Amino acid sequence: MSNINDINISNVVASSTLVKPRLVQNNHRANNNESPLECSLHNLPKQLLREFRHIFGDKYKIAPPTSRSIMALSPSQMSIRNSNHARFNTAPCEILAIPTNQRARHDLVAVGDEIEQEKDRLLNVFLDFGSSFCKQIRDLGYFADYIDPCSGLPMITQNCNKVYSEVDGMEVLLGYRAHNAGFCKILLHPLWGSA
Repeated sequence: MSNINDINISNVVASSTLVKPRLVQNNHRANNNESPLECSLHNLPKQLLREFRHIFGDKYKIAPPTSRSIMALSPSQMSIRNSNHARFNTAPCEILAIPTNQRARHDLVAVGDEIEQEKDRLLNVFLDFGSSFCKQIRDLGYFADYIDPCSGLPMITQNCNKVYSEVDGMEVLLGYRAHNAGFCKILLHPLWGSA
């Protein structure tokens, strides 16, 4: 990842924030003209730690005692831990979250073919990013996973059937607001709105 630029998104930074939101160019796409992703880094607060354990159970504990776990949240999410040894770790491990967002070219609350195409484009950009990011982390000897924004389920970890609410994660970690649109919660980015 390169071309990292700080952006002033909010004056409110959660106590869990280690790195404030910044734009990161996704260099893993064949078409590098895509818009950058907004990423930040956080310690996982208690309320999201319960959610993390609900989704992943003890799977993240299979790691050496010096491991670090990361759950990247986005339009989807990730978790990272060292997996050089397949033994059960009882030592505490640090769990981090990496929320990611993308700016849409259109307001996604609207309906129509153009909006559906934009949703597909954003999904493909994120899935490419999540897959590539996780591969790089795994190549370093760590485990990584990300959450499918459509289903709320982990993309890599097998046998996980609990759903993660990415919008709730964004509200907790970044203080972004959301509103209900029928059965969906719509995240309102402080600069981009629902686009």
